[in-house]
Amino acid sequence: MAGGGRTRTRPNVLVTGTPGTGKTTTCSLLADATGLRHVNVGELVKTKGLHDGWDDEFECHIINEDLVCDEMEDMMEGGGNIVDYHGCDFFPERWFDHVVVLQTDNSILHDRLTSRGYMGAKLTSNIECEIFQVLLEEAKSSYPEDIVVALQSDSVEDISRNVTILTEWANIWRPRSS
Repeated sequence: MAGGGRTRTRPNVLVTGTPGTGKTTTCSLLADATGLRHVNVGELVKTKGLHDGWDDEFECHIINEDLVCDEMEDMMEGGGNIVDYHGCDFFPERWFDHVVVLQTDNSILHDRLTSRGYMGAKLTSNIECEIFQVLLEEAKSSYPEDIVVALQSDSVEDISRNVTILTEWANIWRPRSS
């Protein structure tokens, strides 16, 4: 049951994973297939100024987790969202009905990230994050294990299969009884 006593009629899905694993592509295709709203948290942080400045070493905004959660609360309570972000441990557990961790082979991920201009500490940190399955462990420790699933995301075929699997799941989803 969602906060405030209302039951969602549409699910909320979190799609997480190391940068370069295909989150945004997967979420966009899934939103098209299901009619759920794609919420790209990185874009939300930029457009709404939900950050505490810029990190020069990692070349990204320093996200203000409290501001992000405040901004998203009403939307999440209503349901029908696919949240796209490379972290997951600060979102309230009650928000999500399904947590998907996308994973990519390290050599493929390395090529994707270098083509995006990642280098130095930013590249190394993200590759290590994938090697050590940091986000899968974070998801499993932050949410009920029965709602967390890891999906391989190495190719266009993988992404297509993942969208099909997640669309089927969204179509049969029913709210948990309290």
